[in-house]
Amino acid sequence: MHPTDKAARVAGAIYLSMALTAPWRLIYIPSTLFVHGNATATASGDLFTGTMVIFVALALYRLFKGVDQNQAVLMVILGGVLPCAIYFFNVLNDAAALTLARGADFLFVFEKSQRDALAMLFLRLHHHGVVANEIFWGLWLFPLALLVIRSGFLPRFLGFWLIINGFAYLITSFTGLLLPQYEQLVSNITFPALLGELAFMLWLVIKGAKVQAVPAVATA
Repeated sequence: MHPTDKAARVAGAIYLSMALTAPWRLIYIPSTLFVHGNATATASGDLFTGTMVIFVALALYRLFKGVDQNQAVLMVILGGVLPCAIYFFNVLNDAAALTLARGADFLFVFEKSQRDALAMLFLRLHHHGVVANEIFWGLWLFPLALLVIRSGFLPRFLGFWLIINGFAYLITSFTGLLLPQYEQLVSNITFPALLGELAFMLWLVIKGAKVQAVPAVATA
């Protein structure tokens, strides 16, 4: 297997593993928080995803650094370093919500309805953190898309789809920040565009990178 093809498949596998855990964190945790109050499961969701974005960004950097190192570095910063910081910071909101939901001894001065209201406040803050993070989810796809288009070993249509995907994230994020009452509507409309990342992941895992063989140089 060619080293570039191997790097593509490894990056795709790591990327796909992160994509499978992120929805679990966003859907499972809010629906079970007040029933189970499982602090370990809740915190591990953001911590795992925040860690994985670094590994995804580094794996993709290894794949694309030969195409354009400046764009590859920008991709790591926008898609790895900055989102990771927000993921880890958002764990504080999870911890606060779970502490309130579980009713720690030192919170006896608050009634249960007050604790539930405060827990919901921290869940909302967590959601706002996710909405803000969507800005970086969108921005990092632009240098990644340019690298895909210029690479020569991946289909160009994936790069153009990633650009559309990036704009979809930005539109959803700014709607959530400025017009939150329309966030769900806009999210439903832009959802098909968000499949660009999934298509990119699956292509890396299944197809890999098609590296053109270098023709032999005739010698006199």
